[in-house]
Amino acid sequence: MQYINIVNEGVKQLQPYQAGKPIEELERELGISNIIKLASNENPLGLPESAKQAIQAELNNLTRYPDSNGFYFKQAVAKKFGLAPEQITLGNGSNDLLELIAHTFASEGDEIMFSQYAFIVYPLVTQAINAKKIEIPAKNYGADLNSFLNAISDKTKLIYIANPNNPTGTFLSTAEIAEFLNKVPHHIIVVLDEAYTEFTLPEERVDAFQLLAKHPNLVVCRTLSKAYGLAGLRIGYAVSSTEIADLFNRVRQPFNCNSLALAAATAVINDEEFIAKVAENNLQGLKQLENFFISKGLKYIASKGNFVLLDLQQPALPIYDALLRKGVIVRPVGGYGLPNHLRISIGLPEENQRFIQALSEVLDI
Repeated sequence: MQYINIVNEGVKQLQPYQAGKPIEELERELGISNIIKLASNENPLGLPESAKQAIQAELNNLTRYPDSNGFYFKQAVAKKFGLAPEQITLGNGSNDLLELIAHTFASEGDEIMFSQYAFIVYPLVTQAINAKKIEIPAKNYGADLNSFLNAISDKTKLIYIANPNNPTGTFLSTAEIAEFLNKVPHHIIVVLDEAYTEFTLPEERVDAFQLLAKHPNLVVCRTLSKAYGLAGLRIGYAVSSTEIADLFNRVRQPFNCNSLALAAATAVINDEEFIAKVAENNLQGLKQLENFFISKGLKYIASKGNFVLLDLQQPALPIYDALLRKGVIVRPVGGYGLPNHLRISIGLPEENQRFIQALSEVLDI
């Protein structure tokens, strides 16, 4: 039997999400060691000590279900950012929340809007629920908010904006976001995906939570997978009006955040010393790669994230494969419509240098 004939209509055209190649897979394929992975925007500083201690303290409680409401983590987030705990929805990473939002507000025939070159989960979620995707052509590889506004119709239910954007690293200012929200009808949900906000400079960072009081249709998503180093534990949170948060919790799966993730997240959300180290390493790493690109005349897109997108001006897959054979994993982004580009995550200084050396050899520059 062809089971594809009986699946939900939106699922028929879907392709599985392609994550960055794991180190272990490359070891099996090529039989090499001393591999570095700069493919998945992970934190190169490792798990913070505060998280390790919290996880250790929680180990004896793993026979119990986690706190489905995430009381202590919500309290910590609320206190840090001046929010009410009732505004916070927890997710198995922010990716879980992006899907939850779509299931809550959109259905077949509704329109979901996002930018060209935006996070690939937005079109995947749209397709899965058989909604209609409205992909707005990018402007300088980023979101063209004026074109978003012009494309709004009576079927528009949901707008996704990543800031900074993955995979391009482009960034919208507070003024641009605020002006956009002022013009979007309040019955349309705007999702501001801020997975990489901690890597922006404090003076330029969008204070998205302050926009919520004026814009009840805004939902802000954040994750602890990137700057906080908890990618393997999968935990994120959304902040919205209490009314919208209540709707999310009607759809959210119970126990979608495990006990170790909740314990670690509660500990690291206030670990400002660790986050400062992460931000500084990232800033210096971006400069290290940018200086190399400039010195060799390579094109790249200036980034506000913990990665940089390199334009090779030729098909990127052969170069990606050649780097793999040198034990360096980066990320091809042909699935985003960028077949000539590679996304390179920022690593430790010595990892960045290893990539620089490998790329120099591959390109003979």
